[in-house]
Amino acid sequence: IDFDLILENIKDLNLLVGEGIPQIEHTARGARLRRPEPLPLTLYRNGIVVGTGAFRPYQHPATQQCLQDIMDGYFPSELQPRYPDGV
Repeated sequence: IDFDLILENIKDLNLLVGEGIPQIEHTARGARLRRPEPLPLTLYRNGIVVGTGAFRPYQHPATQQCLQDIMDGYFPSELQPRYPDGV
């Protein structure tokens, strides 16, 4: 696993979705600016934790797919249903 590549691509993906840039949120009485909530990814020597989820060892196929997506420069495909515009 190329951790340097993962970290570099995460920075690029964060820039792509406008990390730290407020977005317009429509409300019943108009609209307001809000900052998107980040989704933390914690890398350990033997696995990862995505958000507040469970620990996932690197040997697990879903973990390998998640990290491969990031190393390929894409948002993890497992997050697409919840975050169609990226996270």
